[in-house]
Amino acid sequence: MKKALVTGAAGFIGSNVVRELLSEGVEVRALVLEGEDQRNLEGLDVEKVEGNVLDAPGLDRALNGCDALFHLAAVYKIWHRDRSVFYKVNLQGSRNVLWAARRAEVEKVVFTSSIAGIGIAPGSALADEDTEFNVYDLAGDYVLTKYISQEEALTFAREGLNLVVVNPCFPIGEGDVAPTPTGKMIVDTVNGLNPSYFKGGLNVVDVTDVARGHVLAAKRGEVGEKYILGGHNLTVRQYFKLIGKVAGVRTAYVPVSVSIARSLGHLMERRAEKTGRPPMMTSKEIPTLARYAFYDVSKAKDKLGLEITPIEQSLGRAIEWFRKEGYIRR
Repeated sequence: MKKALVTGAAGFIGSNVVRELLSEGVEVRALVLEGEDQRNLEGLDVEKVEGNVLDAPGLDRALNGCDALFHLAAVYKIWHRDRSVFYKVNLQGSRNVLWAARRAEVEKVVFTSSIAGIGIAPGSALADEDTEFNVYDLAGDYVLTKYISQEEALTFAREGLNLVVVNPCFPIGEGDVAPTPTGKMIVDTVNGLNPSYFKGGLNVVDVTDVARGHVLAAKRGEVGEKYILGGHNLTVRQYFKLIGKVAGVRTAYVPVSVSIARSLGHLMERRAEKTGRPPMMTSKEIPTLARYAFYDVSKAKDKLGLEITPIEQSLGRAIEWFRKEGYIRR
């Protein structure tokens, strides 16, 4: 790689990918939205280009002179008042990027999907890249659009585009300015807004490991393959307790049933529709998290050489950053 276009470059994962590319000596062109919070790119030697994945001609211009593309631009939220945003950006935006990459004949494309694009194994077994998507009944708009766009990207790979897919799990670390749903889980827990838990689990990974996985996928990934960029499998209770331990706060964790939590999610969604403020959780998010979304990351380790940061270190850096930026008041 000599010069790479990174869409979603100012975002949480995107900005870390930019840093990783720069550390490799790759010239970076960063696609950013007009008026977007760009603090994650401050001080970095990048060429910023304002644009939008919904603007196809603009994507052609942005790719001019680039031999690699990292597509990370997406709406990562559990709820949006205008549901069509997910389909416009995550789905149609990805289509526009893929067609632009084909027209530009770029040498390598790393397409950022999500763990949402992979199924969940029964019980607490580990799912892997071959686990078929099986959460149609539980999937919200974000999950559905990430899965469908991933499948379309893999079609481009079958048709000759030199493309690999990466599937990040739940990333944590510095620079989560939104914050993303993953970061908000940390913030709410430390601030005492998550006093209860329900059964289920998730895979948590350092955002710098995810960024490194993107670059490794560009170097060593095989065309048309998926690579789970994950870290540590934890139950929801284990994760909340670990957040409290690392943050040095005491929180009373009370177990609640999924049905009660889902009812609360419905109430929060109705309130969000009236106020416009995002809910803390949604009715579809709860039953998804209540399953054990545990993943086998051995493929990325063995094939790409991905190394995993200890979770306590990742949480410590994330919590310190959230405190410094004023997200955590406790």
